[in-house]
Amino acid sequence: MGRDLTALFDPRSVAVVGASDDPAKYGHAVASQALRAPAHRRPVHLVNRRGGTVLGRTAAPSLAAVGEPVELVVIAVPGAGFEAAVDDALACGAKAIVAITAGFAESGPAGLARQRAIAARVRDAGAVLVGPNCLGVADNTTELYLASDRFEPGGVALLSQSGNLALELQLRGAPHGLGFSRFVSLGNQADVTLVDLVEDCAAHPATSTIAVYAEDFGDGRAFARAAAAAGKPVVLLTAGRGAASARSAQSHTGALTTSADVVAAACRDAGVELVRTPREMTVVLAALNAGPRRAGGRRTAVFTDGGGHGAVAADAAEDAGLAVPELTGATQDRLRTVLWEQSAVGNPVDLAGMGEQRPHSYADTVAGLLAAEEVDAILMTGYFGGYAAAEGGLGTPCAPPPDASPPAAGDGAPDALGPTSPAGPAGPTDSTDPTDPSASVAGQARSAPAGGSVLADGEVAAAKEIAVRVGAGGKPFVVQSMYPGSPSCRVLVEAGVPVFSASEDAARALAAMTGRAGGDGLGVTSVPPAEAPPGDLGYHGVRTLLDAAGVPFPAAREITDEAGLLAAADAFPGPYVLKALHLLHKSDAGGVALRLADRDALLAAYREMHDRLGAPSYSVEAMADLTDGVELIVGVHRDPRFGPVAMVGLGGVLTETLRDVAFALAPVPARRARTLLHGLRSAALLAGVRGRPAVDVAAAAAVIERITTIAAAHPEIAELEVNPLLVRPDGALALDARAVSA
Repeated sequence: MGRDLTALFDPRSVAVVGASDDPAKYGHAVASQALRAPAHRRPVHLVNRRGGTVLGRTAAPSLAAVGEPVELVVIAVPGAGFEAAVDDALACGAKAIVAITAGFAESGPAGLARQRAIAARVRDAGAVLVGPNCLGVADNTTELYLASDRFEPGGVALLSQSGNLALELQLRGAPHGLGFSRFVSLGNQADVTLVDLVEDCAAHPATSTIAVYAEDFGDGRAFARAAAAAGKPVVLLTAGRGAASARSAQSHTGALTTSADVVAAACRDAGVELVRTPREMTVVLAALNAGPRRAGGRRTAVFTDGGGHGAVAADAAEDAGLAVPELTGATQDRLRTVLWEQSAVGNPVDLAGMGEQRPHSYADTVAGLLAAEEVDAILMTGYFGGYAAAEGGLGTPCAPPPDASPPAAGDGAPDALGPTSPAGPAGPTDSTDPTDPSASVAGQARSAPAGGSVLADGEVAAAKEIAVRVGAGGKPFVVQSMYPGSPSCRVLVEAGVPVFSASEDAARALAAMTGRAGGDGLGVTSVPPAEAPPGDLGYHGVRTLLDAAGVPFPAAREITDEAGLLAAADAFPGPYVLKALHLLHKSDAGGVALRLADRDALLAAYREMHDRLGAPSYSVEAMADLTDGVELIVGVHRDPRFGPVAMVGLGGVLTETLRDVAFALAPVPARRARTLLHGLRSAALLAGVRGRPAVDVAAAAAVIERITTIAAAHPEIAELEVNPLLVRPDGALALDARAVSA
């Protein structure tokens, strides 16, 4: 069961401590917003130590002077008076505190100690604390407005560690009709955490999607579990992909950012939509706002009225993880019955100018694609919207609608879905020069359509027909238009069809609608109970630990002198391998000798290696048959936020050079391990190339599960690695292993 946050989102009464008439103070902004709520909703008390009036209302000089219990208290006072304000809030019965005041964990160890003491005091009183160092909360469903800005009502719960990014997301979302059920500024998460809020928003009926900007996940694995169990989409924007952003995150809210690979793995396992920019988050939220994700497939039909747009959109779709297969002969034949001879029907489907002769051909083609069994989703791209835009004088291609937010530097806005506005006449869409007497009819029509009102009316009628068919068809459908604010596109938008001006945005939206982030159905794996620490984490101690878990190794003995070496040679037949132990990278140091045919070769190699390296001990091992084998690496390290994280990829001495690896939260079930292996760039090697047989991927996946499970069960091990794990057609064999203590 999650924490009870009723007092935070629907309190019986509210007080703003630090309310002010000074517009430069945050207490002014919060108090102004708090007073927007209807008077009958709940009492709102303004507290200022000087008393008097604030915003035309009588202000109490203290919480005690309010004269009645207050369930939620917002504290916006200087840091020196913060602890006293918290004590006053708890004394007057507060069950929730929103701490705007800064200067705690983000300021250093002393601030962190203060923060922890305050959070403990609040918890001991049975209350909850948001912040400190936050920008407030809002809940449109309960008319609670305790943030500096207004958030338009809607279905998105926005949980953000950045106030400016929250504002940008609101500005970008407005043209798409996006609104917010709740807003919470996370602050330092001293008490109420991101996990608490995700769990509460998951149970909130008015929230359809949860949007998160986070720099510090707190317990990252708990976040992943909460997101996986939410039952509604979770979209995550995070920071820390590079060194500069990691520095910024740490100084901004005292965050410890987690590597991009680990976050991506957690999101994939949990089914979270991971985005990279506010623009991409807006695109995904707009797509999810159009309806629930459908995990029916990724086979996408690209439908266009111009070859260039079709080719670009097809590339964008594949880049977004969608497939653009050729349509079946039966579907192509059906499309030919509604299109003309020069239309392309393979995929992309191209009207090739027919829209200018018969605008309803757009609707006919959409109907044909919706009916095709091999099509899971449709992306319509190009000029659609331009005929009505040109007729109404609305046609600046790709111009953002007037209420669209301006793009951030280097990050163009999605430019879609605003109301139409006057602009210049439409221009040609391709390289056609409308002043050239030899220009095509299509080019001239698009520049200044003959009989424009007929084309405009026909296009709007086609849009209405498309909206009806898409609504009944049950397949994801998005549009990229040069004229996203045109009357025809507005018809689609009002019917719930996402419309964008950029092909890459439309493709990303379609990927979100088709459930790309749905994961493999296994969810977030649980860390197994801790096992007793092994007595030895040296090379042979790690081998023993893994061997007991069912990880196969070649026969081996640890030796310290020539007598032990010869005894090992008598214990199992050659060829042999000799390894110098207690070296981090044995191969780089010349501490591995392979294919030693017999005792004499083994002894000679030992003497040479010992003279050169002087290692305290060595390992004599049976040489594995490398024929037709592929070398993999399997490693597990402990992330400070997400716990044990596994890495699987192409192994051997070139692992760090090739960097063909994939990540997942550990332990990794065998089914997920197979998926990771098949997703490697070098996956073709596993299936057999140039006459080589396929290797036993199932055996490799089973060993990966055993390695990652035993590593996850030993918190005293910071890193555990098997490299290489040799996979042959007849099974898998671990050839080397190492561990690092936590």
